[in-house]
Amino acid sequence: MIVSTKGRYAVRVMIDMAEHNSGEYIPLREIAQRQDISRKYLETIMTTLSKAELVESTMGKEGGYRLVKDPADYKIGDILRVTEKNLAPVACLCDDLKKCEKTEGCYTLPFWKGLEDQINSYIDGHTLKDLLEMKDENKKAETCA
Repeated sequence: MIVSTKGRYAVRVMIDMAEHNSGEYIPLREIAQRQDISRKYLETIMTTLSKAELVESTMGKEGGYRLVKDPADYKIGDILRVTEKNLAPVACLCDDLKKCEKTEGCYTLPFWKGLEDQINSYIDGHTLKDLLEMKDENKKAETCA
């Protein structure tokens, strides 16, 4: 499993929005500038996040995007599942792909399923709030060194 640029950027953008969460709409240009992501590519990501109801948007002078929940209520897994087509470590665990002919008697399938369970547990065990706190801890460590 390799997380695409879209997935990585979506997590970064959601952290940015959580960090600047005042309840007001955040203009797309501000997010793009802070995260060094092109506005066009960011629009694609934000459309995906908006359709999944992870963010809400408004148009006009005061337009932009904002979170719909508290940062502690956003699992990183939910963000990645919205932006990635699949997070399975092997194709035989993908619902939308043709199954291997040997799946029923496969000795390695339980191993791959276990890996998938670990991945899901890990990404669902972290929230935007957790990543913000990790960022703050890293900043403190850098200033103490």
